[in-house]
Amino acid sequence: MLYNRYLPKVFNRVKSRVNPADAEDVTQEIFGAVVRSLRSFDHRSRFNTWLYTIVNRQIADHYRRYYRRSEDKAVSLDADDGFDLPAEPQDLDRLVLVQQALQDLPEHYQEVVLLRFADGLSFAEIAAQRGQSLEATKSLFRRAIQAITDRMGDATHD
Repeated sequence: MLYNRYLPKVFNRVKSRVNPADAEDVTQEIFGAVVRSLRSFDHRSRFNTWLYTIVNRQIADHYRRYYRRSEDKAVSLDADDGFDLPAEPQDLDRLVLVQQALQDLPEHYQEVVLLRFADGLSFAEIAAQRGQSLEATKSLFRRAIQAITDRMGDATHD
């Protein structure tokens, strides 16, 4: 039941943070960790908060493993990797810039952006989940988007 309820949100979150070719594997690892850890959920926090803590840890673990592998051998992306590259090179460049800018944001900015775009939540739903007022949530989102815009502008001027 939990798997069916949370799979789309978890998968979208993962897909927005890792190479799409790895998204299914990372999502599977997340739900394995959830099953192993379910007894430790003590209901002091909301289930979503607990779940996204596991999601974030598994994504971090994925990158640790990925960078260890890439140190051992060169990693390249080509058509055989299952990674659908954008048709235009400038689209790929922009995608990389957006992902890098998102990764560079403070955690609370990343969270509000991912809740909005990856999870598809409304501002009211985000506010309820974060325990904030609607205006505070919208303000946080605007600051996060501005930070992404600023970082992307800095990256294109380097």
